[in-house]
Amino acid sequence: MSSPLSFPITPNRRQLLLGAAATVGAVALGGSSASASPLGGQAPSLILSRDKRRDRREMKPERVRRWASDTWLSLVAMTDATTGLPADNISEGLAVSDRSGYTSPTNIAGYLWSAVVARELEIISKGECTRRLLQTLSTIDRMQHHVPSGMYYNWYDEATGGVLTIWPTDGNRVYPFLSSVDNGWLGAALRVVSNADKKAAALASKIFGRMRWDMFYDAAAGRNPGGLIHGGFYDAAPPAGSSTFVGNHIGFGPDVWYTNHHYDTTVSETRITTYLGIIQKQIPAKQYFALWRTFPNTNDWSWQESQAVGVTRSYLGTDVFEGAYPYRGMKIVPGWGGSMFEELMPDMFVPESDWAPRSWGLNHPLHVRAQREHGLVEAGYGYWGFSPSSDPFAGYREYGVDQLGLNPEGYFSDREKTNVDAGFGTFRPGANPAPKFGDGVVTPHASFLAMMHEPQAAFANLAGIQDELKAYGRGGFFDAVGTRSGTIARRYLSLDQAMVMGSIGNVLGENVIRRAFCGRDAEPALRPVIGIEEFGAGLV
Repeated sequence: MSSPLSFPITPNRRQLLLGAAATVGAVALGGSSASASPLGGQAPSLILSRDKRRDRREMKPERVRRWASDTWLSLVAMTDATTGLPADNISEGLAVSDRSGYTSPTNIAGYLWSAVVARELEIISKGECTRRLLQTLSTIDRMQHHVPSGMYYNWYDEATGGVLTIWPTDGNRVYPFLSSVDNGWLGAALRVVSNADKKAAALASKIFGRMRWDMFYDAAAGRNPGGLIHGGFYDAAPPAGSSTFVGNHIGFGPDVWYTNHHYDTTVSETRITTYLGIIQKQIPAKQYFALWRTFPNTNDWSWQESQAVGVTRSYLGTDVFEGAYPYRGMKIVPGWGGSMFEELMPDMFVPESDWAPRSWGLNHPLHVRAQREHGLVEAGYGYWGFSPSSDPFAGYREYGVDQLGLNPEGYFSDREKTNVDAGFGTFRPGANPAPKFGDGVVTPHASFLAMMHEPQAAFANLAGIQDELKAYGRGGFFDAVGTRSGTIARRYLSLDQAMVMGSIGNVLGENVIRRAFCGRDAEPALRPVIGIEEFGAGLV
C-alpha cells in the first residue's frame, strides 16, 4: 500500500523540515473557471461558519497582492545572496541567522516559480526576476548530482550548494538520497522557468533536459499492469537495514539501490513525476492507471475506516476500480492522508479540472468543500485548511482530514489526533464514527491552494486567520495555528510559502504557473490520458 516514505537515517522532507526539532476569474487554461464543475447547479455551496459576517467578505485582490508581497519577503529572507538557494525554513525574525542551514530540490523549485509569480504581480521587476533565476540556475547547474539520470540529492547546504552528509543541527550522518517527488517538483519548476523567462530559458532547459524520469519507473511493480514510481534511490551503499534492491532502470551508468517503497495511489503529490515522465515519453501513459483510486471494497480490505463505493472501468487496457469514500453527502476519491497538498499541489501546474472534467473536475472542488465542511461544521473549529505543516506545538506534523485519507492511522485535523472510524459497511462496525474534535490546526497554504477552486471562501478563511487568529507576520502568514488555543507556529517554510505564491499566481496572474508549465507539449501528452477517466466522485 502507499505510505509516506520513511528513511530512518536520511531525513525525509515530510518528516524533518524543522532542523531544530529531530479578480478572481478564469483560473483554468482556455478561459474556463476552475470553480465551475461538472456538478453543475449542485456545485459546492458556501457553508457558513459561526461568524457569518467573515464568511461573506468579498475577495479583495489588493489584499491578496499584499499577502503575496509579504510572502515573497520571507522567501527572499531565506535565500543565500551568493548561491541563490533558499533555506528550507526560517523563523519569524527573518534574519540570516534564523535560516535552517539546509535546502532541498523542492525548496529550490518553489523559489524559482515564486520569482516568476513575483514578476507577474509586479512585486519585482523583470530584470530582477531574470537575475535571480539565472543566479539560482547557475548554482543548480554546478551542484553535485547523479549524472546518469540528471537527478538531484535530497539535501544541500543552501550557503554553498554542497551535498549534505552531516545534518547541520545534530551532527548525524546523512546518506545522500534521490527522491522521485523532490526531483519532480524541481522538474516542474524548470519547465515553468523555461517557458516564462526568455533569458533564463536555455539554462533551465539544459538542466531539465538531462533529467531521466524513467530512472524512477519500475515497470514490474504493482498489482495492475503499468508499473509504479519508486520513492527514490541511493547511488551509494544505503543505511544498514534499508529496504532496497540493486538495479538500474535506464540501463546505463552504475547500478543504484532503489527503495522497495513505491507510490501507488493517484491522489498524491507523486503524480507530478508521472506527468513529467509522460510528457517526456519516458514513462508510459498506462502507468497513470496502475494506481489505486481507493483500495478495493471487499472484506479482505475491511481494515479501511470507510468502505468505498464505485464500479470498475477500463482505460488503456487496465481495469481500474473507480472507488470513492462517502462523506457528508459527497463521494470523494481519497488521498493517503486526506491533505490539501496531496489533492491540489499538482493542480497548481496542470489544469486538471479543465483537462479531466469527469475526474479531477469533480474531485478537486469536492475535496475543498469537504475540508471546509469538516472545519466549519463537523469539527466546529471556525476555520479550515488542513495539510502537512509546522506543528504549532513542536516540530512538524502531517495534518489532514482523516475521512479523506486511506491511511487508517490518519493525518488528523487536530492536536489530539482524533481518529474517525466509520466502519466498513456490513463487514465491520465503526469503532469511532462520530467523535468530538479538539484543537484544530489549520495551515494557510491549504487555503491558498483551495483559492484556485473556491476563491471567495478561501479568502474569507484567510482573512479570519489573519485578523482573528493573528497568525501573520512580516513574511506573510505563519505556517500553522491552533484554532482553539491560538498557538501559532511562528515559522515560514519555503515550500509552503511557494505554494502560496503559486496559487496566487494562478488566481491573480491569469494562470501564470499553469501556462508556463504546460507550454506546447503538455496538453497533447497529458490531456488524452487524464481526460478519458471517470472517477467515482460526485454527490450522493
